[in-house]
Amino acid sequence: MATPARARLGRDFTVFWLGQALSVIGGSLSLVALPMLVLAATGSLVRMGLITVVSGVTGILTGLFAGHVVDRADRRRLMIACDLLRALLLGAVPLVWLTAGPRMWLLYLLTALVTALKTVFDVAYVTAVPHLVGPGDLTAANGRLMGTFALGTLAGPVAAGFITAGPGGEWALGADGLTFLVSAVSLRWVTFGHHTPPDGAPAPAAAPGAGRLREVFTVGFRFLWGHVLLRPLTVLLTLLTFVTMGATDLLIYRVREDLGRDAATLGYVIALSGLGVIAAALAAGRLRRALGFGPCWLGSVGLIAVAVAGTGVSRSVPVIAVLAAVFMFGTTLGGVSSMTLRQEVTPDALLGRVTSAFWTVHNAAGPVGAAVLTVAGARYGVPAASVAGGALCLLILAAGLATPLRRAGPTIRTVRARTGRAAGTDPAGRPDAGPGPARSCR
Repeated sequence: MATPARARLGRDFTVFWLGQALSVIGGSLSLVALPMLVLAATGSLVRMGLITVVSGVTGILTGLFAGHVVDRADRRRLMIACDLLRALLLGAVPLVWLTAGPRMWLLYLLTALVTALKTVFDVAYVTAVPHLVGPGDLTAANGRLMGTFALGTLAGPVAAGFITAGPGGEWALGADGLTFLVSAVSLRWVTFGHHTPPDGAPAPAAAPGAGRLREVFTVGFRFLWGHVLLRPLTVLLTLLTFVTMGATDLLIYRVREDLGRDAATLGYVIALSGLGVIAAALAAGRLRRALGFGPCWLGSVGLIAVAVAGTGVSRSVPVIAVLAAVFMFGTTLGGVSSMTLRQEVTPDALLGRVTSAFWTVHNAAGPVGAAVLTVAGARYGVPAASVAGGALCLLILAAGLATPLRRAGPTIRTVRARTGRAAGTDPAGRPDAGPGPARSCR
């Protein structure tokens, strides 16, 4: 029989989960509609890839301070504000297109603003989950939340394809704005446990301006770099993101331009890739318990390598759809594994800053990778660019097998910093200078 606390957490998590499911569907509309709006107006793979570059650069810059904001704010109110602002920005696009016509510069500006809000929201999103479920349920909860992404990858791209082929891509962005409004309303009914912003805690001394910004960022980064598992994971994910951030652009160009298929076909291909997300969301908890973190994460890299290379080589749309599902299985399994690990080993007072630093560092290569892959695809062809990307993924896998990640099994008894001291925090939430309790990771 469930305790009242467990029942309360279950109800809050369910409301949170269902509210975000609709929001993710809207996000998938924009994922397809934004690059297709640019491609339709310019016919340029490079200018389409620039949307990804702008998004990546903005995410990196926002990540420098997003964790600090999340750790020192009311997380629920912050998430609601981010949703309402995104609803306003995206909802304005159809009105601008109707009154002033297409404006490419507006899409790039919109991408930057929405990405900044998304970065802050996503950091808060990760820090909220440990307050909604018990420690033993983190992997299953993260898998279920990743499953909401499957709803988006199944329904969103199909809708985006039909909306883009009918009323136009600008209306797909408007529909995305509406889903953020629904998400904001649902968050008002969720309680995120007992996180208290450390307003009374003494802040570390720092120089004003750029010096203070560096200090805000390095608090989380020092924790990452001192952790025996998070350190190699961050380095390898930085290299992996170089490939994966541009993979969607290569897929879109391959189907639309190389193979000459219409927007609806592209929507179906991306929608079928959602089957990979569903499978990974359902299997993540069991795989993590049976195999451990290392085999799950390193195995996901191998699947991504096969999918990226195969997508660029195959001329069969059904085969490409299957490979897209394999790609999504790999990215989802890897994402659930890495997110759960950070939540398990990071103190709550630092979780926002550690998450923000982690994303900022490993996303740093993303814009460069997206630019390199799209330029290489335009110059040498998508097949050559995709095979090169797959080969890089295999090199990342080989490097990972030489790190402590390979030995991270189902139970990690002791997680220690590089110095050999346990990674804890003092009462103010700063990294502990002395010994602390070991943290277990399942």
